[in-house]
Amino acid sequence: QVQLVESGGGLVQPGGSLGLSCAASGNIFSNYYMGWYRQAPGKQRELVAVISSGGSTNYVYSVKGRFTISRDNTKNTVYLQMNSLKFEDTAVYYCSLGPTEFGVFKWGQGTQVTVSS
Repeated sequence: QVQLVESGGGLVQPGGSLGLSCAASGNIFSNYYMGWYRQAPGKQRELVAVISSGGSTNYVYSVKGRFTISRDNTKNTVYLQMNSLKFEDTAVYYCSLGPTEFGVFKWGQGTQVTVSS
């Protein structure tokens, strides 16, 4: 059974930085996408960033230039480095795993990121 275990998150001031990580375990195919979604209160879950097994990336426009997604295939782990954080980045961040760029078959448990002064 596939599991995603997230770590990181927390409280940070505007302009600060925070890093998230997510480790996948279980029966995982070699070619898969990992990504990060987020959901703010009262809003729909949205894709933040996604990365293929080969390292191709895609970001939502609002985080381009501020967030960086990366992965270590030897550890089945995906990372999200978040810089220049803004109030509007506050949300629960979910790790994702799937066979295509926008297809998700497994979610992490979610981790809270709060940007506040």
